[in-house]
Amino acid sequence: MAGQELKPEPGAFWDDLAEDLKDPDFLRTYVVESVRIATVDRIINQLDDARVAAGLSKAALARAIGTNPDAIRRLLTAGQVNPTLGTLAEIAAVFGMRISLEPLSDSDKENVSAPLLSGEHPDPAALALYLEGVRGGDATSRLCA
Repeated sequence: MAGQELKPEPGAFWDDLAEDLKDPDFLRTYVVESVRIATVDRIINQLDDARVAAGLSKAALARAIGTNPDAIRRLLTAGQVNPTLGTLAEIAAVFGMRISLEPLSDSDKENVSAPLLSGEHPDPAALALYLEGVRGGDATSRLCA
């Protein structure tokens, strides 16, 4: 639902998370994990979309990069994966693509880069909502578009 703001129900979880985000170490860990999850999910989904568009089976993709078909199946279907950049680059190359870096928007810099550098955010509750969107809601495209 593009354009809709993520508005979770108020409650103990959100209050506790906002409180936890006041701790610089927790904040940094939570931000990094949120970005990692969103980024890996986006890249894997794009690679799988390219595979489907090319009409390539998972087994054929595995053969193309010289790996076990089970590894490709797990990579493209498992909920939690942590592929190497090398593996992602190999798969991208099969489809004539490459993995590249791009700058974050100003909003993402305020909610990701600045808190990572400073260990704080002026509104931990707003940061919690923002990161929830990044981690698994409609706002994923905001950070990883």
